Amino acid sequence: MTTRWRLGAGGLPLLALLVAGCAGTTGQGAAPKVAQIPTSSASQAGLSGALLALQADYVQLYKEVSPSVVQISTSQDLGSGIIFNAQGDIVTNNHVANGFKTFTVTLSNGRNYPGTLVNNFPGDDLAVIHINATGLHPATFANSSQLQVGDIVMAIGNPLGFQSSATEGIVSAVGRTVSEPNGVTLPDVIQTSAPINPGNSGGALVDLQGQVVGIPTLAALDPEFGSSQAPGIGFAIPSNVVSTIAGQIVKYGRVVSSGRAFIGVDVEQVTNSHGQPAGVLVVKITRAAVSRAGLKVHDVITSINGKTTPAVQDLTDALANLSPGQTVKLGVKQPNGTRTTITIVLANLPATAP
Repeated sequence: MTTRWRLGAGGLPLLALLVAGCAGTTGQGAAPKVAQIPTSSASQAGLSGALLALQADYVQLYKEVSPSVVQISTSQDLGSGIIFNAQGDIVTNNHVANGFKTFTVTLSNGRNYPGTLVNNFPGDDLAVIHINATGLHPATFANSSQLQVGDIVMAIGNPLGFQSSATEGIVSAVGRTVSEPNGVTLPDVIQTSAPINPGNSGGALVDLQGQVVGIPTLAALDPEFGSSQAPGIGFAIPSNVVSTIAGQIVKYGRVVSSGRAFIGVDVEQVTNSHGQPAGVLVVKITRAAVSRAGLKVHDVITSINGKTTPAVQDLTDALANLSPGQTVKLGVKQPNGTRTTITIVLANLPATAP
């Protein structure tokens, strides 16, 4: 089964107290007796108090974070964004910016401001937009490396255009690698049960301390049910990545060190006579070091570090889990059919690369 993903594609945790009864008989035909389990008013009060405290946490969390979440509109669509600093920089998904240079940014108080694109980094699906406004409420970004499965999180954004909506869930997994429909592979993402719908993209996934732990980006699609959204399976870019990439764009106007591995080639898909993926064709080399290592245009990359790469997505996924400066071995099939191994050192994925 193949799982696909939708870009930008609740309820409070329920604490149920189940009282089990033990059925038995005292004789033939006797009615069963149910054991009575006494309940303590103190324990009930404690449970109620815990629920009320959790509810209060959610209410306070929303009040603290929602002013940091904005709606971003283009002539074609809308999404969400997070106020990155008091100077008016807003971080969002690159697929929310969607190639536009100007936007309408709506704050949680309903005020609208014209926004302009500072720059983007498609490799991590992130972009920064700037507005000229004062009195902004910047978000606080957490250290996402400290997240644990089971942590409670809230997603705040504008799903389906319903501004400043909140949903909740838990961290379902960390360190996932997922691919967007446009071919961008995102490593080390957060999986969450908090619902992520169209319009949530670029918004805030926050912990109970009111700190942003990630940017909701996409939701899984279930091919067995007409590619409808799979409930409770959403993904967010971790806050450490967001802070690093957005911080560079704000400081330098571009990404100067992506931390993402890059070979230095443009590629196309090769298929066999049955139409099945059969390797990755090199159509252009963009790094001199790669040419010096022996890789040439028209070579077909068939593996990286022993892992087969029959499809472009396989190569992209493998690179997403490698690091710049790392030495790797490429399995290569040359145009004459000769198979060889070429050793290269990976570079930083540049800001202009998809």
